Amino acid sequence: MKKNSMTLWRLAKDIFVVVGLVLIWRGIWYVLDGFDKIVFGNSHLWTAVVGIVVGLLMLYLPDKDLKEIEKL
Repeated sequence: MKKNSMTLWRLAKDIFVVVGLVLIWRGIWYVLDGFDKIVFGNSHLWTAVVGIVVGLLMLYLPDKDLKEIEKL
């Protein structure tokens, strides 16, 4: 019985972490949508281009390579 309760506890913790991460990304998404409206006049093209550039820089700068993309 002890193993089952530990497995259920682990599952509950994992679900809790996943929901927390989803809520963080949801909040970031809404903040970026607001930024899009205020700064770029709701121009999704420019925010998409800026998002791609910032994302690539975030992946490139720590190791000076883009090997994280190869993992996909």
